[in-house]
Amino acid sequence: MPDPQLESFNAEPAERAEEVLRACNAAPSFAAAVAAGRPYPDADALVARAEEVSRALPWEEVAAALAAHPRIGDRVAGSSAEAAASRQEQSGMGAADAELRAAVVDGNRAYEERFDQVFLVRAAGRSAAEMLAELRRRLENSPEDERAEVTEQLAQITGLRVRGIVTP
Repeated sequence: MPDPQLESFNAEPAERAEEVLRACNAAPSFAAAVAAGRPYPDADALVARAEEVSRALPWEEVAAALAAHPRIGDRVAGSSAEAAASRQEQSGMGAADAELRAAVVDGNRAYEERFDQVFLVRAAGRSAAEMLAELRRRLENSPEDERAEVTEQLAQITGLRVRGIVTP
């Protein structure tokens, strides 16, 4: 039985579908590339396409998408779809004690000094301690390796967000 949310997404005018997709990934070419693939037969096909497009983005577009992501541990304000998604995804930070939060803040600062960008990690399903461990591990990456990891994390985050728009 076809999913009504997916059917609705497939039937939206292109401009509306792109608007919804931009909340999942702010890279300039992402929304149009994914919307152009409609109709999708199922949510898995849509998610796979969203992840594929994300992984193929040039670095300049990945960097543009990063600008829409808050720091891990920041309290995200606002009522936009992006803000709501970030709050939900970072729920693992909610249980962090003051010491762990301070370590994340310090790690973010070190990461931004090293790579000149916000630390991006798929926070959904990860505890604050796991995110901190990932941040510390990635501080050892070369700039080239880190770009590859950031692109992969963006693809994973995008896939989760896209699934959320078509799955009850």
